Amino acid sequence: MYLGEVIGTVVASAKTPGLEGAKLLLVQPLNEDRKPAGAKQVAVDTVQAGVGDFVYLVGSREAALACQPTFVPVDAAIVGIVDDLERTVGAS
Repeated sequence: MYLGEVIGTVVASAKTPGLEGAKLLLVQPLNEDRKPAGAKQVAVDTVQAGVGDFVYLVGSREAALACQPTFVPVDAAIVGIVDDLERTVGAS
């Protein structure tokens, strides 16, 4: 799992079978300090996130499992909206 911020939407007029009707969002991966951590990516939204939301995502096989039906060809899926992030003192 990793953190990200939704920064836009992606419109696709044609999608692979299993992704029809799925919402695609553009996400900037972030570190725990909410600083960019990697390249922007397209993720399937499974939780009704929107632009500006702080989210957590899964990648690879877990992303495919998060979708209905499972095992659609995706690399990232948004599986939660983060309400708050608190780091414990002394944690790395």
